Amino acid sequence: MMNRMVLANLAHRPVRSVISIVAIGLEVTLILLIVGLSLGMLNDSKDRQRGIGADVIVQPPGSTILVGMTGAPLPVKVAEVLEKQPHVTVAAPVLYQFVTKPALEIIYGIDLKSYEGLRPFRYLAGGPFTGSYDVIVDDFFAKARGKQVGDSIEILNHNFTICGIVENGRGARKFLPLTTLQDLAGATGKASVFYVKVDDLKNADAVAEQIHTVPGMSEYITHSMHEYISMMTPENLPGFQPFIYTVIGISIVIGFIVIFQAMYTAVLERTREIGVLKSMGAGKLYIMNVILRETALLATLGILLGIAISATVRGVVLHKFPILRLVWDDVWVLRAAVIAMTGALLGAIYPAIKAAQKDPIDALAYE
Repeated sequence: MMNRMVLANLAHRPVRSVISIVAIGLEVTLILLIVGLSLGMLNDSKDRQRGIGADVIVQPPGSTILVGMTGAPLPVKVAEVLEKQPHVTVAAPVLYQFVTKPALEIIYGIDLKSYEGLRPFRYLAGGPFTGSYDVIVDDFFAKARGKQVGDSIEILNHNFTICGIVENGRGARKFLPLTTLQDLAGATGKASVFYVKVDDLKNADAVAEQIHTVPGMSEYITHSMHEYISMMTPENLPGFQPFIYTVIGISIVIGFIVIFQAMYTAVLERTREIGVLKSMGAGKLYIMNVILRETALLATLGILLGIAISATVRGVVLHKFPILRLVWDDVWVLRAAVIAMTGALLGAIYPAIKAAQKDPIDALAYE
């Protein structure tokens, strides 16, 4: 009986019901897409760092785990010092350059010989640098931009020719000759980080510790690559958790306001109906139960709509923009559902209490 009443009430006000469902669906979509994009970028960065082939990473003092945010404070000659350490076979200097045009990305300036000493590039087309203004790109970038070997692209307000297309997952999506990027960035003889290869992976931790004993390098930050990647979590990224919490907070407020407005207005419109129910013996809990069930049904339909929209948008984005990464995390789907349901029920509590407290005599007399 109660369930039929709930369905009838929602069907009687289709526009309000649809608006409430869509609003909750957008709330869920907002959470899933923002979180999916954030986690996707983080996981993509981890995979690309892992794909470089280094066993140890050496960073300047005060560095964070955010790739590309360290500037260029390291002398390239430090590579010679690192290569003299026991068990070290290659020390590859890399210069990071963070750019915003045409998109946010980090470009690597590399010494090709030492960088390929970590793990050789797998060329899908073209080959290594042949000139100072050559650029190597990965297959994701080439596919997304429709570029081929020989095409020209603009980087840092200069035209570069694509000399090679390599398999993705090697750190960056664009690689310039180290000396070229040093000149463009005004960082002659400098690097942002050193990627180190050791003779046996078992020696990675020992080498990381050994580097601290080298005169002048005690303040350098060194990690085995395994340790470094394990640190790339939402908890360790500055600003990541507050950003996610802010998105969730906004989503809860959206759900709260929409449901509060819908249920409060519905209670005012159904004052006489509530009076009839109370005159027939319906108690306060019964009235509250009706309002909260309506809310739960609206929230459930909104959650299902949000999940469907998110899945559709994710498919379109991955098809149109293969460079982007959108993670589909079942745990976050559940969290988004709980968050949306919680916000909706919180928004319905006051209208439900107000409905339950109506005096049946006043309600029956209401016009």
